[in-house]
Amino acid sequence: MRDMPWIYAAIILLLPKACHVSGTNQTISANSDTSSSPKLYVVRNEAFNVGSDVNLTCSNKTWNEMMYVIWTIDMKYNPKECKIAFDTEGRSDDSCKDGKSLRNTSSAQSYLHIPNFSDYDVGVYKCESVYRGANENYKIHVAITVPPSISAWLERKDNRMVAVCKAESGIPAANISWSHMGNSSTVKTSNDSRGFYTVESLLELPEGMDTVNLSCVIRHPYWKGEKILVPELQKGYVLWLCVLIVVVIIVFLAGVLFFAQKKIIMLRQCQQSDDTSSPSKSPPIEDVEEVEPYASYIQRVNSIYNSSDLYT
Repeated sequence: MRDMPWIYAAIILLLPKACHVSGTNQTISANSDTSSSPKLYVVRNEAFNVGSDVNLTCSNKTWNEMMYVIWTIDMKYNPKECKIAFDTEGRSDDSCKDGKSLRNTSSAQSYLHIPNFSDYDVGVYKCESVYRGANENYKIHVAITVPPSISAWLERKDNRMVAVCKAESGIPAANISWSHMGNSSTVKTSNDSRGFYTVESLLELPEGMDTVNLSCVIRHPYWKGEKILVPELQKGYVLWLCVLIVVVIIVFLAGVLFFAQKKIIMLRQCQQSDDTSSPSKSPPIEDVEEVEPYASYIQRVNSIYNSSDLYT
């Protein structure tokens, strides 16, 4: 009889735990036993191409063996976690509401389907699948692979010819190499706030080098092979150079015309000042040839009149 109080005390201590377990079995919850030790996750790293349809698996068990599965998703650009869950009694939960869904294969294996994968789906995906006798926990770090935009060209820099090869806005960063290894190249890598990388490689060319066989090689995980580009003078650069030459010629001709017009105006002003400073002109002299006949005519008339007076 002395041992009875100890038996009652043991029953009282065990009762809350038993009630807690039986209660959580009625809901879809990842915390089936709050007094248990932290979950041990199997960590995986996955990367998927942008725009592809992604299927993530958590267990190879079929629904005949499973009780429920819960996906807890912490996306990179979403401040809150969301959950997608389903159990064998047909109950489901989806707080993500962004197109992700739980599906089954033809053999009744569960997987998480992500349509049209984008950088907004990047994040950490935790999965807990519970089946009779055990459970499996996975933590999958999901990344994205985005192909870069690539280009190559030749340009003048500090009176030297430079070959430029560029891989822009890709995830992860691309790798660039040159077919010509005579001079060392300079590589610049930068990334924006969303994790897109831009890689630019500059190769200084020796004076007079033939660029026909020069090429840059770009490698990226999105492509199965490599991309090879041959740098050429940019059409925009040539057009800009022609426009610059035309502008210089126009400015030169305009300057010549301006100074010539200014010179003409100055000459006119000088001529006008000379005219105003000279004395007044003398009256015009009559032509002697026109006056002399008239004078001789008067003399003749007077002589005739004088001779007639004598006869009278």
